[in-house]
Amino acid sequence: MKYIGAHVSAAGGVENAPKNAVEIGATAFALFTKNQRQWVAKPLTDKSIEKFKEACEEYGFKHGQILPHDSYLINLGHPEKEPLQKSRNAFIDEMQRCEQLGIDRLNFHPGSHLGKIDEAACLKTIGESINIALDNTKGVIAVIENTAGQGTNLGFKFEQIAEIIDHVEDKSRVGVCIDTCHGFAAGYDFSSEDGYEKVWNDFDSIIGLDFLKGMHLNDAKKELGSRVDRHAPLGKGFIGLEAFERLMIDSRLENIPFILETPESENWGKEIEMLKKFTNS
Repeated sequence: MKYIGAHVSAAGGVENAPKNAVEIGATAFALFTKNQRQWVAKPLTDKSIEKFKEACEEYGFKHGQILPHDSYLINLGHPEKEPLQKSRNAFIDEMQRCEQLGIDRLNFHPGSHLGKIDEAACLKTIGESINIALDNTKGVIAVIENTAGQGTNLGFKFEQIAEIIDHVEDKSRVGVCIDTCHGFAAGYDFSSEDGYEKVWNDFDSIIGLDFLKGMHLNDAKKELGSRVDRHAPLGKGFIGLEAFERLMIDSRLENIPFILETPESENWGKEIEMLKKFTNS
């Protein structure tokens, strides 16, 4: 089963996100459970939590169909003590919010060394940060998103993600989300048939397909290996539409949320409809 949706608005309360997803024909959705550009937010109210769970039940959204994203401010590999602790506290809060809402996974960007520590030290710090968050929560999977490799961000190579996972003590509570634009920018060629197969063969041999817990579907405005994170609507970038059709008919990629983060959100309904048709082709 392919669960297809987009990163929808939770304006007015998280309980509004499921309805916003249904209105664009989605069978999956992503959301921010708090303002993504603020360190601290008010706790979720009991009323919001109850209404969110009721809406998910009403519209048929279950585990494996919801993939929240954490704050963009968080850097779990920060080389300095105080900012690292601030990021860790914020990440624990994000994980606890998912736990309260009954969501079983949280997507996040792994972190950046900021040119102040070496790659191995940063990857180890990220792994330690995940361990701390898992120790403070129950039932929520920490889902590492691959990056485009801009600046000093890590997680753009499958080997880096595998190294982070190696540092995580509870392997049952760590996973991976692959963003097609980020992967393409980092040099993973989704655009050709041979390239597509190589991407997933490499992923399986280096990380393992069992760790795949979601995908972000975005075309790319920049060329293969550009290391530039610029999303494009499906079929209007360098990846091309055929890659997304391959994803929709790939039997290895089942029962995970496929989330659009493409520009022109007014067209998400059309993109979702198109992706659903690919699954029946």
